[in-house]
Amino acid sequence: MPLHSFSRVAYPVPANPSVQFVYLFCNLLTKTLLLEKEKGKLKEATPLQIQAGKAAKNNLPNLDVTVFPYATLPPLSQDMEETKKLLDKLVVLKFDAASPRGMGLEGPKSAVGIRNGLTFLDLIINQIQTLYSKYGCKVPLLLLSKDDTHDNTLKVLEKYQGSTVDVQRIKQGEGEGEGLELESLAGHYSKEEVGHPFYNGDIFRSLMTSGTLDFLLSQGKEYILLINKDNVATVIDPNILNHLVTNDIECCMEVTPSNSFNLISTPMNFKLWEIAQNQTKHENFKLIDTTNTWVSLSAIKRLVDSHKLKQKKSSVSKFFDKLIGVSVPEPRFLPLDATSDLLLLQSDLYTCKEGVLTRNPARTNPLNPVIDLGPEFQKVGDFQSRFKSIPSIVGLDSLTVRGNVWFGANITFKGQVAITAKPGLRLEIPDEVVIENKEVNGPAAIQE
Repeated sequence: MPLHSFSRVAYPVPANPSVQFVYLFCNLLTKTLLLEKEKGKLKEATPLQIQAGKAAKNNLPNLDVTVFPYATLPPLSQDMEETKKLLDKLVVLKFDAASPRGMGLEGPKSAVGIRNGLTFLDLIINQIQTLYSKYGCKVPLLLLSKDDTHDNTLKVLEKYQGSTVDVQRIKQGEGEGEGLELESLAGHYSKEEVGHPFYNGDIFRSLMTSGTLDFLLSQGKEYILLINKDNVATVIDPNILNHLVTNDIECCMEVTPSNSFNLISTPMNFKLWEIAQNQTKHENFKLIDTTNTWVSLSAIKRLVDSHKLKQKKSSVSKFFDKLIGVSVPEPRFLPLDATSDLLLLQSDLYTCKEGVLTRNPARTNPLNPVIDLGPEFQKVGDFQSRFKSIPSIVGLDSLTVRGNVWFGANITFKGQVAITAKPGLRLEIPDEVVIENKEVNGPAAIQE
């Protein structure tokens, strides 16, 4: 090492113990730097920004939410019959949202291929089938669709005719009369910001006015798991259900740390406004709401009968006697919002077993790579046509692609990779190449 470089070293790190130690040490330094940069941004906030933040906080419900780390939940009973009785109390509801227009899809996102030809809906049904095979339980799946996805939802359901899973379809607004107004669970997410019926009341309204709620209660169902966003890493977890039933919890939010600094190891109290709902705007939050919510059906029924849900501009969360959160592991939160997410999901970074996505243990970095694809990859059809096969990204930290770039088969990316095609030219990345910590702007750079 040159002397002028050596003189700048502040903390020598012994490399002999293990490469993993060096990586973790450097990773810690990087995270510390990023954290301090975020703190600096907060200090540089303008008075107008600070005033706006205070105003928003004052409009939010000042409710306490006790968040339990998933690892602290008691294990399931070893008695298979007891677990069957537990799961027989559950029903799952999936909102079949339309795909973002930018992705170029006509049908719902739940019909998009995730891995090995399986869609998100396939993953959910595979999980329910696995529970049935193991315990003999019957967990029905309700699909709530809107007018713009209803016909496509019916087509998707054709493949499940004769399945062991009871899949039922509810059309949003079906059977509604006067309807009951249900505000946001948190009471601080506008319809314009969220755009999902969990926060404007449509799902609960559809359940109540269609008669579905009374039917489920008559069948001995006690809890409903609401899956809102297309969080493809959703797990139908009996451990969470067991905790709710044992402690008579009426409402439970699944949350996840906004970054690895915010891991919690013991139950902690948070204000409801301290939990971010929008994953892209969580810089100042410790936790993110995955929008997977467990709700007691009897609690919903009680609120309906007492007419409390008719109150306008009121947070429904204050009507639940017990509202908690469970901090699930970060890999359980994988929203499908863009083709960059598809690249992560379809790569060797994840495997799928019995409908559950699992991180590849070969990846030592706890964070997913940062993928930034240009507009040429924005639509799913274009994305699929530009890759002969999805590259290996287990060792990748970041990937940026710009321009008219096409990828061959069996490519491996490692470290930080940036690929840019010159304007008006087509850049092809050949089969079998390994690109590590490199900026590529032409064929010659690939061979270097």
